Amino acid sequence: MIRRVPHCSHWGTYTILVEDGRIVGVEPFADDPAPSPIIHSVTEWAKPDRRVLRPMIREGWLRSRGSKDGAERGNERFVAVPWDEALEMVASEIGRVAAAHGNASIFAGSYGWTSCGRVHHASTLLKRMLNLVGGYTGHVDTYSIAAGPVILRHTLGDDRACGGQANTLDNIAAHSETLVVFGAMSPRTAQSEAGGIGAHHLEGYLRQIADRGVRVVHVSPLRDDLPEWLNAEWWPIRPNTDAALMLGLAGEIVAQGRHDAGFLARCTSGSDEFLAYLRGDRDGLRKDAAWASGVTGLPIQAIGALAARLVQTRSMLTVSWALQRAHHGEQPFWAALGLAAAIGQIGLPGGGVGYGYGSLGGVGSPFAVGKSPGMSQGVKAIDSFIPVARISDMLLNPGESFTYQGETRSYPDVRLVYWAGGNPFHHHQDLNRLARAWQRPETIIVQDPMWTATARRADIVLPASTSIERNDLAGNKRSDVIAAMHKAIEPLGQSRSDFDIFNALSERMGVGAAFNEGRDEMGWVRHLYDESRAYALRAHGFLMPTFDSFWERGHAAVPVQRDHVYLAAFRDDPDRNRLETESGRIVLGSRTLAQLGHADCPPHPAWLSPAEWLGDAGPDELHLISHQPRGRLHSQLESGSASLADRRGGREQLRLNPGDAQARGIQDGDTVRLWNARGACLATALVSADTAPGVAVLPTGAWFTPTDDGTEISGNPNVLTLDIPSSAFSQGCAAHTCLIRVAPHARDNRDPTRTYQDELAEMLSEPEETS
Repeated sequence: MIRRVPHCSHWGTYTILVEDGRIVGVEPFADDPAPSPIIHSVTEWAKPDRRVLRPMIREGWLRSRGSKDGAERGNERFVAVPWDEALEMVASEIGRVAAAHGNASIFAGSYGWTSCGRVHHASTLLKRMLNLVGGYTGHVDTYSIAAGPVILRHTLGDDRACGGQANTLDNIAAHSETLVVFGAMSPRTAQSEAGGIGAHHLEGYLRQIADRGVRVVHVSPLRDDLPEWLNAEWWPIRPNTDAALMLGLAGEIVAQGRHDAGFLARCTSGSDEFLAYLRGDRDGLRKDAAWASGVTGLPIQAIGALAARLVQTRSMLTVSWALQRAHHGEQPFWAALGLAAAIGQIGLPGGGVGYGYGSLGGVGSPFAVGKSPGMSQGVKAIDSFIPVARISDMLLNPGESFTYQGETRSYPDVRLVYWAGGNPFHHHQDLNRLARAWQRPETIIVQDPMWTATARRADIVLPASTSIERNDLAGNKRSDVIAAMHKAIEPLGQSRSDFDIFNALSERMGVGAAFNEGRDEMGWVRHLYDESRAYALRAHGFLMPTFDSFWERGHAAVPVQRDHVYLAAFRDDPDRNRLETESGRIVLGSRTLAQLGHADCPPHPAWLSPAEWLGDAGPDELHLISHQPRGRLHSQLESGSASLADRRGGREQLRLNPGDAQARGIQDGDTVRLWNARGACLATALVSADTAPGVAVLPTGAWFTPTDDGTEISGNPNVLTLDIPSSAFSQGCAAHTCLIRVAPHARDNRDPTRTYQDELAEMLSEPEETS
């Protein structure tokens, strides 16, 4: 008999079909108009091939605990130990490092797309436990988006505009006449949502936009960053030059006297400085269509005509998160705000600017206004953090100073890293540099269901169960439902839930009662749901079903805000509805940034040449874009059917423009080598006219598989990406600022998957007996 099990993951809500303890199918959520095919890959979690099945300890660490000899991480054999012994080692190491070096020497990395469940959220639970025993060093912001929210907090007072609370897409679909998409607005990236999602609405809104005949201008090096049926005008811009186009458009509008001077005077501060920059008062460079064309490679006439249309029609600007993952990544977000302010339609239906539409599934959809369920990290015990993408800097340069949002701080001397629910050897930049930095800590603990590249480079590995092996609930501020996550199968091997692991560690360290508050797994699931239900009724008069009804049905609707216009109240009365900025207005000229004097983040929106870009490239160099794949989320479910469908020869596919491929003697399907000074990897060539000349595209998420000669053979772009901050102000990730060379590679019969599995098998093999 088939048992139907409600569940939810980052790719949506669905039903798992279970027979005799085995998963036999997955059915999409009935209310989802565009379910992701990735949900069918969750059956991979039930396979033992890559699962951590027992607590494991690295042999060399057992011999020399407390030393700094981490050179053999990733090479040495692991030894299985009982759970009690492993937990005692972990608790002992936390206590030892805290006593000897202070709690700031414990780094709770745990960044990554762990389970979308709100109870078994590994990062939250780790930090909850560590806060109860004196604290830890954590991180701020995310790899996905750091430079963007930092500059928006300064210029708009908060980062709601890039977190899903700019104009909602139903409002844009109903009112916009011109839509300029900088970057992507793609169902490919909208498949996923942090904390889970009920229904995928982006495609429906885009079809409404198409049906209304809205003029859509698509500014991106990749034609398929928008669906083909939207019939958008494709502007194949040079990567990292979007800020120059935005400034050139604004400069054209200002030069013609068509800017909204009243809006600038009433609703912004520092606009005189911004306008002076556009005129070229200081640098002698007038920012206009001709100037922008020289930087971006786009036609002068088209830029001038678009500038005129933007003030003639109700116009909406959308900016992808990807644009700010670059050197000077603050500037496209700020320049878009400056352009929208010059147009003067911020706060009007269908007008203004918004960020991140399509970057996650819920961004732009009607957003939840209730209380999202979630465990608390508790009170932060110490004030110690790093910007999220500065891990290698922290490990390599303890005591060195860094700046963040105007503060100057110093990197802690980290002796213990505890990583739960994440894989930095997928998402961090310049992985060879990270590998060197990773040798420095005395102890590295990884808690994960899978033998990721990070787990292989740990000292202690704790086997966590996946979401399908425990009970939980999903929900977040961008989802219109809370979803039940029923346990579908028994945990594989000796794996335990994240809650059970951290609860056991808390008990060993004397803080068990404070950690669990007297609740077990289902006690917390019920408690978090009931909190959300009570808030919805109290704050919005919205009656959600009882917990028992919700749990049986599998989902419950939450109150949402539809047809939202961002900054409408501020536009109506900026004095009464002041923003939390230095002036209470939209900041276009910043006193704070002027005082800080960061050369890489000036006090007004500006175009700054990136460290690596096509305007300064060698004749054989290409600009590498490393975007989200279609068939998985980052490195999760890399071996699933949806992911494998986009690979050839066991490797990721590198997209090249036909002209670039021909110039290098590359044919579609060839094995190619990508390299720069930071590293090299292999991929399979995919020749595509949907890729702009001078641009190469390699998706993220391949499982890091370096060989003895240093070549990464599975196609992980982060062996090539540049590990520098976007600026001294935000310290964000700059992965999309990257030049590479590409050439055909002699046929290479090494299978990345088999190589990875063979190496893993060797690390897990029992030591040979000696006579």
